[in-house]
Amino acid sequence: MRIAIRQTLILWVSLLILGGLTFFILSTGFAHAWMARYTGEEAFLSQIKGLSDLASDWLRPPVALAMTAPIQHTQVSPFGINTFLEQEAEPAKRELAVKLASEAGFHWLRQEFTWEDIEIHGKGDFEDRRHTPYHSAWDKYDQLVDLSEKYHMELIVRISNPPEWTRALTSTVGTFAPPDNYQDFGDFVRAVVSRYKGRIHYYQLWNEPNVNPEWGVYPISPERYTELLKVGANAARAVDPNVVIIAGALAATIDLQPNDTSGRNNLSDLLFLQRMYDAGAAPYFDIASMQAYGLYSGPTDHRMQPRVLNFSRNLFMRDLMVKNGDARKPIWIAEMNWNAAPDNVDPRYGRVTLEQQAQYLPLAYQRLIAEWPWIGVANTWYLKRATDEWEVKRQPEAYFRLLLPDFTPLPVYDAMKMFTKTVVQRHE
Repeated sequence: MRIAIRQTLILWVSLLILGGLTFFILSTGFAHAWMARYTGEEAFLSQIKGLSDLASDWLRPPVALAMTAPIQHTQVSPFGINTFLEQEAEPAKRELAVKLASEAGFHWLRQEFTWEDIEIHGKGDFEDRRHTPYHSAWDKYDQLVDLSEKYHMELIVRISNPPEWTRALTSTVGTFAPPDNYQDFGDFVRAVVSRYKGRIHYYQLWNEPNVNPEWGVYPISPERYTELLKVGANAARAVDPNVVIIAGALAATIDLQPNDTSGRNNLSDLLFLQRMYDAGAAPYFDIASMQAYGLYSGPTDHRMQPRVLNFSRNLFMRDLMVKNGDARKPIWIAEMNWNAAPDNVDPRYGRVTLEQQAQYLPLAYQRLIAEWPWIGVANTWYLKRATDEWEVKRQPEAYFRLLLPDFTPLPVYDAMKMFTKTVVQRHE
């Protein structure tokens, strides 16, 4: 009897000590930093919620990551930046933008070679007659290729945004909707690859085919996108067998079926990719691609929940690729950043301060370099826009930028410039 009483007392004392110790730890800055490191949250209550989410993650089957598998197209600089160079009216401003991107340590320029801006007036017509004097529609893009070479950078050329003549219903089906005849897309891909053979090696065929508006008003269809990808990849490889084909970047979304009761014409990136595999897409891309916006938590968020969108979501895509026999293929992140929208702008992409943005983006690169060997390139969204149109319209898209339209650097630009230097020095 005495032994039982003594054991009970020891148990209660132990629990009191453990509870007190837990309270002490949680009330210190150490605990705050530790919880932020694994939840990506800075507010205390959000951190506690994050810890419970992490605990529930342990009950799920582990993801298959094939950590030791040899992976192609990963022994490259991870630093890429999205640009809108085609929108700069003056050649000197295009060069300044490339120069500043290079000085910040970025190696890759993810740049759209806009179909409607090159094959403007009709099939096979590459003259720009929108303004006088008429000139070759290639001129601007030739300069972009020259600039990438001048500053020892590489282009990731995104091909999308068809001209109106490719659709009988023009843009009434959506500005970005695919063409009626996929062979028109293949012929344009062939024209681009032919012109820049040996100078551009990486082509991304389409962008965000799993969401509106990038697939127009048409029902989201991984099978139809796979057809488009096949046509484009075959056309590119017929001209240059050494090109590297990047699949269209998949937007992170949790919608389980397009045109659902919510009215959204989106489809989960994971379901979309699995259906691409089912449709036979694997031979037609060398690199998978996805968006990796941090949204509502920081880059250290380790939570793994399929219906939660955070920076760790790429592990689910990696798992899916491994299970489909594609462990040798990498993932390249097409767009990545945190949104520093001011208080009077809709925070639909989350909201961080300029200081947090400057902290988070380098941390994101640090994490993917250290933890995820299947990630090759991560392209920051974005360098700058030519005008302040997005800002005037109070669109939150404006506030991912690293430079203002007048080229004034924001804190995140300076932070990346410092960070890339430390990474280069570490690898020298």
